[in-house]
Amino acid sequence: MSGLEVVYIAGLATLAGYLLIGRVPSVLFTPLLAGASFAHGIVLVGALVLLGSAEDTTMRVLGVVAVVAATVNVVGGFIVMQRLFRVHRRSGTPTPRTESVPAREPTS
Repeated sequence: MSGLEVVYIAGLATLAGYLLIGRVPSVLFTPLLAGASFAHGIVLVGALVLLGSAEDTTMRVLGVVAVVAATVNVVGGFIVMQRLFRVHRRSGTPTPRTESVPAREPTS
């Protein structure tokens, strides 16, 4: 496959992805993002497996790049989902505590 064909296919895939995601209703965005995070988690596991079987330096460098990119995608997806959940929380639900709560002394 020539370089021009690769650029053409990547351009078509980018355009198709942009048009499809642009038409997703906001109600379905969170499940779509969760599915994408799950898929990137599978990509991360695959990148780790391939990195473990790398035989030369080029393969190792590409494996490290793949692991870093997949990790950034997974972590970024979870951060965005957490922010979305915080924005769309019902008004009556309490905010979950993220800091540690000291233990209470037993009363006698």
